[in-house]
Amino acid sequence: MEPAARPGAGPDDSVADGPIPGARSHRLRPPTPRVALTIGAAVLLVLVLLAAAPAVKPFLLGVVLVYLLAPLVERLAGVGIPRPLAVLLTFALVLAVIVGVAALALTPLIQQLREFATELPAILADARGALDGLYDSLGLSPEVRTFLDEAAAAALASAESLDLGGIVAPLVTSLVSVIGTITAYAILPAWLFFLLKDLGRLGGALERALPPSWRADVFAGFAIANRVFGNWIRGQLVLGVTVGIASYAGLTALSMFVDPVFGRFAVLLALIAGILELVPFIGPIIAAVPAVLIGLAAGPAGFLAALLLYLLIQQLENNVLVPKIQGDAVELHPSAVMLALVIGASLGGVLGAIVSLPIAAASRDLFRYCFRRVSDPPASPAEALAAISPRLVAAGASAGSTGST
Repeated sequence: MEPAARPGAGPDDSVADGPIPGARSHRLRPPTPRVALTIGAAVLLVLVLLAAAPAVKPFLLGVVLVYLLAPLVERLAGVGIPRPLAVLLTFALVLAVIVGVAALALTPLIQQLREFATELPAILADARGALDGLYDSLGLSPEVRTFLDEAAAAALASAESLDLGGIVAPLVTSLVSVIGTITAYAILPAWLFFLLKDLGRLGGALERALPPSWRADVFAGFAIANRVFGNWIRGQLVLGVTVGIASYAGLTALSMFVDPVFGRFAVLLALIAGILELVPFIGPIIAAVPAVLIGLAAGPAGFLAALLLYLLIQQLENNVLVPKIQGDAVELHPSAVMLALVIGASLGGVLGAIVSLPIAAASRDLFRYCFRRVSDPPASPAEALAAISPRLVAAGASAGSTGST
């Protein structure tokens, strides 16, 4: 016999400890002692991780690799391959790709890096000569030309007095330090293997540890974070590779039709463009600087060609690639991007600048979700997710069902 409803009970009330089927969900309730204990343990874990930040860096890399490798593992497991074997096959494929890329690009990259460091003062001197010619053609006033000449002379003096040995020595020391810390990453493959193999079990253990009334909201939060960080990590990998390949192809074309100097540094400049694609907003601008300097040293035609090439690549990225690859998951207003970039760089340096964009986007979506959950009347978890993105409803349900298996 089902318990009778209380007099005056409305559609938002629940019977016993469970919600009425089809009824609108209650707002988030004050934490029970069990939930408070769980939140306190999570806060303590975060504080411990922050205190041991240098030691946990390999595991941060591991989390990124999980986002990259988990889809392939799931596909292999979905066609009947045992999950441990699917993880090993994924590792083998990734290792083969890394070895192949290194075999093709490592030797020319080292050679071009050495040549670029050696010829940098000469490139800057040629660029100054090209600027002088540009000043003459523009007919600048004596005051403006004097100011620009002094700035160029200062930059040239700095480049000519550049101690390449003083640069190379710290690089070598850093390389030795990196090799010395490889042992800290030795445990990463085993950790990554077990995490990918038991990902479903971990989700189930988390669901069983959560109070039933909190499970929908927790898995909704995971769906939001996974949407933003998963799309951003996989998207940035695709964008970096695409921009790097496009830069290499464009520089090779410029070396054939404009000046051979572009081909001499094509691998180095393409790698710079691909890596700096990780840094939002200013990364592509910084990546264009060495190419534009090389083009300026080659003359006005080279300058314009390099500038147009990088502008074309950025237009392709912003208007075609980013909407197709990332959709609206990490879409932020340019002013918000700049603010997040400055705050991230201030708090975490280069790494903080790189992850500032997905953190800001995830925080935005979590705020939207919580705002709708505590509104009057409160939205259900599914309604709050649908207001952010309809795809999140299926993702949240999938997270919950995966955790229960």
